[in-house]
Amino acid sequence: MKLAIILLAAYIVDRIVGDPRNFPHPVVYMGKAISAIEWLIRRFASAPRALKRAGLLLPLLIAGGAWVLTALLVLLLYRISPWLAGAAEVWLISTTIASKGLKDAGMAVFTELRQGDIPAARRALGMIVGRDTGHLESPEIVRGTVETVAENIVDAIISPLFFALLGGAPLAMAYRAVNTLDSMVGYKNDKYRDLGWASARLDDVANYIPARITALLLTLCAALLRLDWRRCWRTVRRDARLHPSPNSGYPESAVAGALGIRLGGENVYHSVTSFRAYMGDPLRTMEPEDIIVTARIMMLSSAIFVCLCAAVALLWQGMGG
Repeated sequence: MKLAIILLAAYIVDRIVGDPRNFPHPVVYMGKAISAIEWLIRRFASAPRALKRAGLLLPLLIAGGAWVLTALLVLLLYRISPWLAGAAEVWLISTTIASKGLKDAGMAVFTELRQGDIPAARRALGMIVGRDTGHLESPEIVRGTVETVAENIVDAIISPLFFALLGGAPLAMAYRAVNTLDSMVGYKNDKYRDLGWASARLDDVANYIPARITALLLTLCAALLRLDWRRCWRTVRRDARLHPSPNSGYPESAVAGALGIRLGGENVYHSVTSFRAYMGDPLRTMEPEDIIVTARIMMLSSAIFVCLCAAVALLWQGMGG
């Protein structure tokens, strides 16, 4: 089955179906494998130097294993039926994308805010962020939601499609494994500073190009949605580098500029306050409707990108033919 069709079909499956509950998902098994290997490593290594060396095993085993297992499965299915293999690739790639889940999570927060139920909005936000949400009021709840949706445009949509274009389902699954590793062990705290360093670095490298593609896409989407695309691009150029992540600042600063709001500021993690650099200018107070606009930007940018990926796949096939 042509890669262009597979990419489009995988995206459509995610847009319609998302991640059904009570249905096996590869990320769940990746998480279990990561926990099992971490437990095994810590049984035999405790010194910082030993943990750093062992940290190289995690991406090698998890990301490498995801690629190998997916490639073997697809190869086996192609020997049975190209259509069966194509359908498997569609489903596997769709599991690496989370456009519907990201939109639904943001809209869950918006719904509670619109109804004036701040405690419920705090709980809904707490489902998708790591920061403490129990003390937040409406503007900060909006900020947390907009930041999360914006940041995950890269991790949950653009990057997996980018790697699916380059290497089909095996490479898309390897990327999802890298991203899962980063979310589980890629922390700069005492527990994971040594063991998770390689996973965090690999995630930074994997998202480097997709993050910058995303900034361009979001600027285009700002223009298409009649937002301020010039301010969007200026904000990216000025503020993206201020984010502690080498990649997350690009989508967040783009959305901040397009909406005319300021993201960043104080966040509380496990009762410890930390400050994240400001991105954007506080031209107005954040409103719950900013969540809707951010979701629209996310959905439009993802639709444009999957079409671009399909076009590139067709071009490659034409050149090869």
